[in-house]
Amino acid sequence: MAPGLALNFELNILFMKNSSVLRLQAPWEKVKERMKENDIHLTDADLEYEPGKEEDLLQRLEKLMNKSRQQVIAYIESISANEDMAG
Repeated sequence: MAPGLALNFELNILFMKNSSVLRLQAPWEKVKERMKENDIHLTDADLEYEPGKEEDLLQRLEKLMNKSRQQVIAYIESISANEDMAG
């Protein structure tokens, strides 16, 4: 990346139920690695993200983590904001 260029890493996930947006402060690949470090049970397949299939990712994580949608969102955003450690 050229010096002086700043990238805004934002994964916009629009939820059909409440039109919320998930805002990431790091690229998804980095967030995914942090999540795997924090929860050794999560795999690459669990954290697979494809544009347009955001709902699949969230539903999968809700089930795997046994958390509500809002808890999953808060967790992902927290991991995204954490620069130094997994969680």
